[in-house]
Amino acid sequence: MKGKRIPAVSSLDLSRSRILLVEDDPNLGEVIRDLLEIKGYDVGLYRDGEAALQAFLRELFDLCLIDVMLPKMDGFDLARAIRKASRRIPIIFLTAKALKEDRVEGFKAGGDDYVTKPFHTEELLLRIEAVLRRTRDSSGGGPQDPTFSIGGYRFDPGARTLEFKGKKTSLTQKETDLLQLFARHRDEILERDTALKAVWGAEGYFIARSMGVYISKLRKLLSGDPGVEIQNIHGRGFRLVVR
Repeated sequence: MKGKRIPAVSSLDLSRSRILLVEDDPNLGEVIRDLLEIKGYDVGLYRDGEAALQAFLRELFDLCLIDVMLPKMDGFDLARAIRKASRRIPIIFLTAKALKEDRVEGFKAGGDDYVTKPFHTEELLLRIEAVLRRTRDSSGGGPQDPTFSIGGYRFDPGARTLEFKGKKTSLTQKETDLLQLFARHRDEILERDTALKAVWGAEGYFIARSMGVYISKLRKLLSGDPGVEIQNIHGRGFRLVVR
């Protein structure tokens, strides 16, 4: 990675954006993570495609920065899997390949941009900022996931709304984050600890009690459709079931 200085970002405040970084080179991965954290980004670093996909499915990210050549699942397959869960989250590929065919495959897999190794730190930071800005400008807010159909409900995480029979209800950020996890794991068991770490960032008795209150709120909000249920799975967590 080239570059002698880290440029100042523009007045657009993209700090605190959460980035999924997938890089199997341990040294380069650490360097990129440190660079991004210095600029105020929150970074989750993973070294293979399978671990990164599991992290994406259980946590919330604003952008994915993915190396193409990865063990267990390559970057293109990882991007395709991410696209099945989210059509809108931006994806930037990191690659040593400069062939036109590889770029085409990357865009077909759902990529939004490409950075070829070796790259300047300035280039990487500016591309990340540009993609995040473009996503934010096009949505009128932050990067958004697609809307979800939950029985008779339409859930829009970006707008933080839940619509049923033409009536929209505004959600808090935590209600949105929690319901988005349930929607992503629909008909699957959502482990209690996974939800706590993804939405609250920690575990503990009082935090778990707080999550219980939010789940009760979501059950009430979803009670208009008898085919929608958030089940308790004893000793493990919860499951959103839509019949």
